[in-house]
Amino acid sequence: MSVIRGLIIAFSIYSKIPVPIFRWEDEDMKYHLIFFPWIGAVIGFLLCGWRCVADYFLIGQTAYVMVGFAIPIIVTGGFHLDGYMDTVDALKSYKSKEDKLSILKDPHIGAFAVISLLMLSAVYIGAISLISVSGLVVFSSSFIASRCLSAVAVLTFPNAKKDGMLHTFSATGSKAKSAVLFFIVTELIMCMAYMLYIDLVFGVAVIVTLAVSMFYYRYRMIKEFGGITGDTAGYFVTVTETLCAVVVAVVSVVLNVI
Repeated sequence: MSVIRGLIIAFSIYSKIPVPIFRWEDEDMKYHLIFFPWIGAVIGFLLCGWRCVADYFLIGQTAYVMVGFAIPIIVTGGFHLDGYMDTVDALKSYKSKEDKLSILKDPHIGAFAVISLLMLSAVYIGAISLISVSGLVVFSSSFIASRCLSAVAVLTFPNAKKDGMLHTFSATGSKAKSAVLFFIVTELIMCMAYMLYIDLVFGVAVIVTLAVSMFYYRYRMIKEFGGITGDTAGYFVTVTETLCAVVVAVVSVVLNVI
């Protein structure tokens, strides 16, 4: 029963997909991170489905790209973008760790957050417009992999704060941390194997991108904040998915030229 409740909790927190509502207990949250990557699977499925619909009905490139850009935001409700904007505001403040952590708690957004989001969106939209059909399947899988890595970070990276949603989740998950980590890593390995099966070149490119993003995330967050928070987790997912889109777009262009 805890596993089923964990599934419902994961979808209720990290997505806008309707799920049954019930009162959470700490025990119910032990396994919810296992299902976090499943939201990525829904996004990837919808992206591929949208490409099929666009091709079948000869929908214009602009409409295809803009809807493709909106799909992850609609599914998640902008959950990760909120963390991205808060983290950018903190990073751009160039203040002490304590001040940066205080900025993360501030519900208001600053100019740097807005500017950074606009720039990131422009890059992401441009990348989607260049991704080939074979590359799209691999890119869609990156929504799963980025969430797997984010969950691994929650369970293994140092926390910057002793309170907050991420600390609560990681502390609760510690009761069954080994089991949760095992399932998440298994999901990650299966996802990467699928990428390589679909297309070796795209798969390798995305896997390398994921690894680089993960290592840099750990280094940067510990340096800037002393660890990770719920906001930085959203930052990681957002940046990593954008990087994967850019890399897949570049490989699509190169392969087309060759």
